[in-house]
Amino acid sequence: MINLFMKLCKFNFGNFEEPEFRKFLRMGLVFMIIVGCYWTLRPLKDAIFIHFVGKLYLPYAKTVSVLLLLPLVAFYTKLVGLYSKEKMLMMLPVFYGISILVFSVVVFLFQAQIFTNDMISCAVGYIWYFFVESFGSVVIALFWAFAADVTDPKTAKRGFPLIYALGQLGGVILPYSVGSLPQRLGLTTDFVSLLILGFLVVLVVPLVKRFLRVTPKELLISFAHAEDESKKKKEEKKGKKPGFTEGLKLLFSHKYLIGIFAANFIFEFIVTIFDFSFKLAASDMYQGVALSSYLSLYGSSVNTVALLCLLLGVSNVTKLLGVGAALATMPIILGAALLGFLAMDSLNFLFVLMVGSKAINYALNGPSLKQLYIPTTKDVHFKAQAWIETFGSRASKEAGSLVNMLMKPLQTAFGEVAGKAHFLTLGGAIGFPLVVLWFVVAIYLGKTFKKAVDENKVVC
Repeated sequence: MINLFMKLCKFNFGNFEEPEFRKFLRMGLVFMIIVGCYWTLRPLKDAIFIHFVGKLYLPYAKTVSVLLLLPLVAFYTKLVGLYSKEKMLMMLPVFYGISILVFSVVVFLFQAQIFTNDMISCAVGYIWYFFVESFGSVVIALFWAFAADVTDPKTAKRGFPLIYALGQLGGVILPYSVGSLPQRLGLTTDFVSLLILGFLVVLVVPLVKRFLRVTPKELLISFAHAEDESKKKKEEKKGKKPGFTEGLKLLFSHKYLIGIFAANFIFEFIVTIFDFSFKLAASDMYQGVALSSYLSLYGSSVNTVALLCLLLGVSNVTKLLGVGAALATMPIILGAALLGFLAMDSLNFLFVLMVGSKAINYALNGPSLKQLYIPTTKDVHFKAQAWIETFGSRASKEAGSLVNMLMKPLQTAFGEVAGKAHFLTLGGAIGFPLVVLWFVVAIYLGKTFKKAVDENKVVC
C-alpha cells in the first residue's frame, strides 16, 4: 500500500525513499489535524464574534489581537528557550484543546440565552477572536519551525508540499463537516462544533509522540544542526540565556529575514481588505449558525482548491523553476485579483476571490516561504520565525484593518455608494505599489536562497 501511494505522489512531489516518505506522512497527519482545526475555528471566530459583538467591529478585533500578540510572542519565545521543540509541540495543543472545550460551554450559555449580559458577551467575543488568532500564529509557526529543524533542503522540496497537501486535506474535510454540523442537526448553538474541535486539537499530542518514537534518528537532523550544536555549547560555556527580544533582533539584523517579513506582510494586508468586504456581505445575508455554516463552506472551499492545485502539480513550479519563480508568481496573481476586486462587487464574486487568493497562497506561496527558513540557524527557526509569521501576518492584518476602519467615516461623509467608491480607490492606491515591491522582494529571496543551498551555507 505504501509503495502504491509513493507512486501516486511521484508526479506531484517527486521520488522518496520509503523511510523519508513515511516520515512526511506522519508529519502530514499532524499538520492535517492542526490545519483542519484552524480552518474550522476561523469561520467560527468570525461568526461568533459577529453574533456577540457586531460585524462593523471586526477591524477593531484585529487591532486588539495584534496588540495582545506582542506579549504572547514574548512568552512563546521565552518558552522556546526553556523547553525543547518536542515538548512545545505537545504542551501547546493541550492548552488550546482544553481552552476550546471551556469556550464551548461559554458560547453555549450565551447562544442559548441561558445567560445574557451585553458587556460580558462583548468581552467573550474579543477574547475568543484573539484566542483563535493566537492559535493560527503560534501553533502553525511552531509546527513549521519543528519541520524545518528536522529536514534538509533536498528532501524539503519534496516533503513540504506533501505535508501541505495533507494539511489542505484536513482543511477540506473539517471546516464544513464540523462547522456546519449544528445547522444540519437543527441546533441553534455552535457547542457541538467546538466540543469536537477541542478533542481533535488534543489528539495532536499522541501523534507527535508516535512520530518521534518511530521515525529513524538520521531523518531528524536539520540543515544547520551541526552549527547549532556548536553554537549551543559555546553559549552554555558563556552562560548565555536567550531573551524574549532575541527573535525581534534577529529579524532586523538581516535583509533576508526582512524580505520574508515583507512577503508575509503584503499578502495579508491586501487580503485583509478583501476579507472585510466579504464578511460584511456574508453577514448581511446570513446570521447565527447559518453564518457559521456559510463561512465553514468557504473554509472548505479554500482548502479544496488549494489541494487541487497541489495535486495538479502547482508545487512543481518550485521544483522546476526554483523557489524564486514560485515566490514571484504570487504578486502577479494577487495584482490581478486586486484589479478584479476594484471592478466587481457581489457576494458570489467576493467568495470566489477569497477562495482563489487563499488557495493559491496555501498551495504555492506557503510551501516556498517555509523553505526559505531551511538555510538558517535554529535561532531563526524558533525565534525570528515566530516574530515574522506573527507580525508579518498579524500586523499586516492590523494595517489592513486600519484601512477598513475608514469605510464607515467615508460613507458618513460622502454617502454609502460614493463612500465605498472612495474606499476602493484608496485600496487600489495603496495595494498596487505594494504588489510591485513584493515582486522585487520575491526575486531577491529566491536568488539568496538558491545561492545558500548551492554553496551549502547558512544565510543567517
